[in-house]
Amino acid sequence: MSVSILFVDDEEHILKSLVRLFADTGMDVLRAGSAVEALSLFERHEIAVVVADNMMPGMRGVEFFSRLKNIAPKTVNILMTSYTDLPSALEAINRGEVYRFVVKPWDNDELVTMVEQSIHRYLTLSTLAREDETVIQGLAQTIELKDPYTRGHCGRVASYALMIADELRLSPQMRKDLRYGSWLHDCGKIGVPEAILNFGGPVAAREFDTIKKHPVMGAEMARQAQLPTAVVNIVLYHHERFDGEGYPHRLAGEAIPVAARIVAVADVYDALTTERPYRRAYSLQKGVEILLSMKGNALDPALVDCFVGALNKRNLLLSDCVSEDRGHG
Repeated sequence: MSVSILFVDDEEHILKSLVRLFADTGMDVLRAGSAVEALSLFERHEIAVVVADNMMPGMRGVEFFSRLKNIAPKTVNILMTSYTDLPSALEAINRGEVYRFVVKPWDNDELVTMVEQSIHRYLTLSTLAREDETVIQGLAQTIELKDPYTRGHCGRVASYALMIADELRLSPQMRKDLRYGSWLHDCGKIGVPEAILNFGGPVAAREFDTIKKHPVMGAEMARQAQLPTAVVNIVLYHHERFDGEGYPHRLAGEAIPVAARIVAVADVYDALTTERPYRRAYSLQKGVEILLSMKGNALDPALVDCFVGALNKRNLLLSDCVSEDRGHG
């Protein structure tokens, strides 16, 4: 089966306009004149995204999406509505039945971008649901392609988080959750425009508000894919701060799940010691100094000490190896 997008509207001229708009996108486009007809298409097609009008006779769009939630829970739903019917769209979003809404008359470029992002979301959910280690790691690398400055970031964060796990002698299951959570912690950036991610300087408040949505979007995907709670928590809370000044929920101290606090330390250290569009990379030693200065405000003090101790151990081991090699020479 091919992955398709489906447009549902009882007005023929609307369907023709939508099919024409997406004719050159390379997407497999389906159409239906009613919700009942649309439901039958799910028996024969894998449908990634549905764009449906709300005010249709027989079965409104919100009712259609409510039924679809049980039939195709990973399908991404976009509700097309008028300004006067916005409350219905917002209510459907709050219930989790609708991902986005578009107001008639729509902007062509915005609608195409919204559908493209929704397809990425569907493919991400489908990948996560397999819970295959190689595939999940590949997904993380694909997400990193949106931001060339973060290439390899998720893998390095996982390595640093596992160093802390080794020091704390955490269980194999927690180590697996830390690995998956580290790989996926930025998966919500699928919904953030690349122009914002790759901006070569401090972003404006509005753009930063968009960036700040990625933990919630990512956690929702991880939750829908039925990944372990610890993985969802890492994705959702890795930007919380120990002093309560982080986002998205301003949790503080030990109210932040420990797995998220571990990944936060690893995430910050890697960000400090790699190139970013707005600054050069700090040296490893300078990265440690900055990390230590963040104890108790941004980061859990005990976990920072644990990580720095692990780094020192590794450096000592490397020094010992060099000394041994020279001795044998």
